[in-house]
Amino acid sequence: MKLTTHLALILASLFPLVLGYWGQNSYGATHTSDTANWQKTLSFYCQDNSIDAFPLAFLDVAFDTGGLPSINLANICNVNDDSVFPGTDLPNCSFLASDIQACQAKGKIVTISIGGATGAVSFTSDAQAQQFADTIWNVFLGGSSSTRPFGSAVLDGVDLDLEGGSPSHWSAFVTQIRSHASGASKKYYITGAPQCPFPDAYLGSVINAVGFDAVYVQFYNNYCGLQAFNDPNSWNFAQWDNWAKTVSPNKNVKVYIGAPAASLAAGSGYVSASTLATYALQTRSQYSSFGGVMLWDASQAYANGNFAASIKSALSNGGTSVPATSPPASSTSHTTTTASSSTPSPSPTGGSCGTVAPWVNNVAYVGGNQATYGGHLWTAKWWNYGEIPGGNSFYMSSACLS
Repeated sequence: MKLTTHLALILASLFPLVLGYWGQNSYGATHTSDTANWQKTLSFYCQDNSIDAFPLAFLDVAFDTGGLPSINLANICNVNDDSVFPGTDLPNCSFLASDIQACQAKGKIVTISIGGATGAVSFTSDAQAQQFADTIWNVFLGGSSSTRPFGSAVLDGVDLDLEGGSPSHWSAFVTQIRSHASGASKKYYITGAPQCPFPDAYLGSVINAVGFDAVYVQFYNNYCGLQAFNDPNSWNFAQWDNWAKTVSPNKNVKVYIGAPAASLAAGSGYVSASTLATYALQTRSQYSSFGGVMLWDASQAYANGNFAASIKSALSNGGTSVPATSPPASSTSHTTTTASSSTPSPSPTGGSCGTVAPWVNNVAYVGGNQATYGGHLWTAKWWNYGEIPGGNSFYMSSACLS
């Protein structure tokens, strides 16, 4: 083994090689009837060494009833199905404390992810952002509060997955978290999950202003996704590597390849485990900022055979990957439909869609956003830009009633 390769492996071992978002039950969203493979509790995914870090997704409301944030962990714990702290909309998920602590005991990193496709956390001033950072520190991290949703568990940091709202004042938030963590008895991480188009609309100014430990770049649902890995005009990891080395305040920041963990986990960008492993190894050999692979999400990765294990094995062993096993039979029993390639006509006005704005091609739509087009009401499944409703899998539709 060359010395440079050996050094790269040593440095990589200081960071998670594979991380998987947990909390949104992505598999359940795409396989509604296959409840046996829906998202399990966190400790289930910590039983082996496939995934090294888990951002808990998502904290999607900053200031709700009682002045506290709210979190939504889909089928595991949310404001609609579980008990909340009195006078607030913050779910009491303290039953997850033992799960989190069990994962941490295995050396895994567990953070809280703020934002998400439907989250729109924004601030009006630096002071408000700093106040929110104080709340996050006391409710989730090393501070103290009577309203800690994960009980005695102390999370390992904050992940920013900003896909809505305003990017203003977030640098003040990060700086305040760093101030609290300074001199703490444990390491606290600050990470972000920008879209691959550079610069990212919501996180670009933030990651330029304050140091992040890692960015989990979402190389999916965009022209620069993994499907374009061999297209030098679209695949832009080089831009992110250059940012890490020349712009980021933390010149040791790590850049991750964010990837869908199954074919239905995203609208585009999915590649097989063996292909992703090959791409990751090639990227690591070219760019010293490479940190590892981020998967969306843990539930999809588990249902898709040994997907996460294969990636982890390849990165750990320098090239030898474990072939992905076939997913359970029940996880593949879905019907694929092909949308018509014809261009829908403009949306009518009036009826049940009368109060919803028509779709336009120069606006980014995030999950949950609605627009009218071709006589239908369209609801975005995830972030997209310029994708015409009806010609792809980015939207769900329902007829406009007259």
